[in-house]
Amino acid sequence: MHPIVDRVTRRIIERSRSSRQDYLSRINELKTQSPHRSSLSCGNLAHGFAACAPGDKDTLKFMNKANVAIVSAYNDMLSAHQPYEKFPDIIREAAHSMGSVAQFAGGTPAMCDGVTQGQPGMELSLFSRDTIAMSTAVALSHNMFDATLLLGICDKIVPGLLIGSLSFGYLPTILVPAGPMPSGLPNKEKQRIRQLYAEGKVGREELLEAESKSYHSPGTCTFYGTANSNQLLVEVMGLHLPGAAFVNPGTPLRDKLTREATEQVIRLSKPHGGELGLGDMVDEKSIVNALVALLVTGGSTNHTIHWIAIARAAGIIIDWNDYAELSSVVPSMTRIYPNGEEDVNAFHEAGGTPFLIRELLDGGYLHNDVETVTGHGLDRYTRHPVLEGDKLAWQPAPAKSLRPEVLSSAAEPFAPDGGLRVLDGNLGRGVIKVSAVAEEHRRVEAPAVVFNDQNELKAAFDAGDLDKDCIVVVRFQGPKANGMPELHKLTPYLGVLQDRGYKVGLVTDGRMSGASGKVPAAIHVYPEALDGGPLARVRDGDLICLDALAGRLSIEVDHHEFSERGSEQVNLKGYHTGYGRELFGWMRRSASTPEEGASFFWNHNA
Repeated sequence: MHPIVDRVTRRIIERSRSSRQDYLSRINELKTQSPHRSSLSCGNLAHGFAACAPGDKDTLKFMNKANVAIVSAYNDMLSAHQPYEKFPDIIREAAHSMGSVAQFAGGTPAMCDGVTQGQPGMELSLFSRDTIAMSTAVALSHNMFDATLLLGICDKIVPGLLIGSLSFGYLPTILVPAGPMPSGLPNKEKQRIRQLYAEGKVGREELLEAESKSYHSPGTCTFYGTANSNQLLVEVMGLHLPGAAFVNPGTPLRDKLTREATEQVIRLSKPHGGELGLGDMVDEKSIVNALVALLVTGGSTNHTIHWIAIARAAGIIIDWNDYAELSSVVPSMTRIYPNGEEDVNAFHEAGGTPFLIRELLDGGYLHNDVETVTGHGLDRYTRHPVLEGDKLAWQPAPAKSLRPEVLSSAAEPFAPDGGLRVLDGNLGRGVIKVSAVAEEHRRVEAPAVVFNDQNELKAAFDAGDLDKDCIVVVRFQGPKANGMPELHKLTPYLGVLQDRGYKVGLVTDGRMSGASGKVPAAIHVYPEALDGGPLARVRDGDLICLDALAGRLSIEVDHHEFSERGSEQVNLKGYHTGYGRELFGWMRRSASTPEEGASFFWNHNA
């Protein structure tokens, strides 16, 4: 192992010793009681299989056959999740072929951040993760199941499914992806049209046409945002079948992988002699593997929040220093939009996750001695799936990248580090992703232009008030203020300013996520403004230094003067009602900091 990867792993193991042992003790106690339907009364069991076909009823009366829970985030509106409509039938048929049963245990919410971006609904987005976790727990609470298949892909959905399922960590669990849509309008062209629209040079009709050519069919959006980061991280953790993440939907290979996932989770179940569950597989080493995968691919900054929450659900404590230390030594091996011009289909064609995993294992950046859904050892994931006639087989990853401009080797990376930095200073603590930021833009010192609402920025841009060197501060965007929405609405305007030659940056207690691009952005800054954080005391014209090279986020104002300033008071009632936001007030009030996962599950200060 690389010595820094080994050191970070050992530190996490030591830090988590007590909480991890508590978690394992809990799931091991539950494991000894399974299959749980054996403890159900006759009335309980009769309710549990009342709607089943006679053959399934006969199977479920006995404890020597598996019952697989299907937990799905299917809906028609998410292009990524629309293919899941047909998955339960494939799963049931595959289970029957193994002499077992699969029941649709429950559905979870699945909101599309692409639809709610810049809209009030986005203020529910972060909290939908923990809602999904609770929905997953409700689905699995019937004690009818021996194994779980999780159907989910997008931003908060995979983290929510994992958090919920880890409460049932004694059950073997496989995540079943649906795959990305075919490539549409090139990402560089999409970005160009968006910036032209921001400048008023093209109209809404042209913008909608470009967006429709980008997001055009069933399947996951093809840029490397949070959804596709989810898929890659889960595969590197060994919770998918090898090479399953980026096979397109509606293809024979995709259907075969879904069938094989069903058969494999049944093989892992206790009635078939299995001994390991999800909680055994999500351990300190697999979490470190996920962080490495995130960093070498320039993945979503949302996972500096979500994977902290996932880890905590398994009794594992990680923090931003772990990310930063790993990022300082792992190589940057991909160029996928927004960190390049190509998409995840090109990455998959280049060799995809099997090639990436093999390179990282050979370089000592990933732990091989982990448990996966296919057995012990991550080296099982250096193969990609193919159809040989009508049979599923796995072949070794290519010896060399088939698209070296998209996917590099570990020996000749695009950059020597992972491009994620932690920022500290008298404005608080946050993170910045610099993998798509040019070297000359990684340090910006400029006067602040302060907004308390992201919608105020457009008016200032249109008026020409931002045609200057500036650091835009958008505050009162944290979890407690308004649910910590993503602020992609700002991206085209800030990109235009940078292209005009101005030195520009963003500082916010909100999020930018997987589409963080060429403009330096200090995000997830806490303490958030609503909690009296330093951002609430910034005024227009204050000189701010955003220095990703030195890891510094500071305001160049006399310390005494700055500390004596009163915090800006903002009326946020308009963000707390309407569009269902009034139902989430208790989540806002009790949310932990971003570095603690922005969750109310583990906020001991609430």
